[in-house]
Amino acid sequence: MTRLEETSTGRQPAVARTAGLDARIVVERGSFRLDVTLTAAPGEVVALLGPNGAGKTTALRALAGLVPLAVDGRLLLDGSALDRTPPEARPVGVVFQDYLLFPHLTALDNVAFGPRCRGASKAEARAVAANWLERMGLADHAGARPRRLSGGQAQRVALARALATRPRLLLLDEPLAALDARTRLEVRAGLRRHLAEFEAVAVLVTHDPLDAMVLADRLVVVEHGRVVQEGTPSDVARRPRTDYIARLVGLNLYRGVAEGHTVRLDTGPVIISTEVLTGPAFVAFPPAAVTLFRERPSGASARNLWRCEVAGLETHGDRIRVDLTGELPLAADLTTVAAAELGLQPGITVWAAVKAAQTHAYPA
Repeated sequence: MTRLEETSTGRQPAVARTAGLDARIVVERGSFRLDVTLTAAPGEVVALLGPNGAGKTTALRALAGLVPLAVDGRLLLDGSALDRTPPEARPVGVVFQDYLLFPHLTALDNVAFGPRCRGASKAEARAVAANWLERMGLADHAGARPRRLSGGQAQRVALARALATRPRLLLLDEPLAALDARTRLEVRAGLRRHLAEFEAVAVLVTHDPLDAMVLADRLVVVEHGRVVQEGTPSDVARRPRTDYIARLVGLNLYRGVAEGHTVRLDTGPVIISTEVLTGPAFVAFPPAAVTLFRERPSGASARNLWRCEVAGLETHGDRIRVDLTGELPLAADLTTVAAAELGLQPGITVWAAVKAAQTHAYPA
């Protein structure tokens, strides 16, 4: 939005300051081009999701100033252009995947490092650091060096160090990836609490859908350097638009052309749904919605039935994930008892059934 201001040299356009993040992250490296538009309001947590090589970490490094933007990129934070601002001068805090704590400094001095770099006296910086360690539940570990800290404690020290400078943009690069499963659960809950209290913009890079769903207000999915889908976690999980997202949220996903309750897939088969649509459409259903039979069922109520072949089996949580090929390639989740009773093994023929009410069709 622009407005006109009177100046000594006449009426000149001025840009109104806008709170939050407004960025077009354009980075070129050889044949790879990252071009991602990212906006966020203060208090919002945005998660960047995508497969390896999609450009997530490159985007984060560009926001931090560690990778230069191309000429057609932009980076505005609270209305101020940061494109040419050096990393150390940006109001940005970063939590790296391996935390990068200084091994020779105590937890207190690690957290005090940022304020000291911003001009605070040693006493002031240590007071700020002590306050943050207390907020993180680490007051008793202020004198410990990183090697004496657990993974969860080190993560909280790294977060405290990033927040101690009162950044207007907080960047988190796979902040829970280095933790074991049990510690991850506890630290994730704590991180969510701290992010909920953070008044500026936070951008999280992760490959873990649960981290993204729990921590973020909005998901931005990047593939091959481009945004392919964005929305709230529930919207993205319910209406995936690429195979990567469907796998991420655990759905079978297909694309076709809808006419009424019928979606004819691009690959040939038909899926019946309860939704009424016309035109290009996606249709999805969870693996748990699939029922398998060794013989073609005669009295099954499911309106979707396909002849398939077992391509593979693997343990998936407390269930068996069955990979099927044939009329409709799909994944099915069965209990171990059901899989044993069916005598499933690679190469055998089965019939896969899904009720129309368990599918979800939506415009492509």
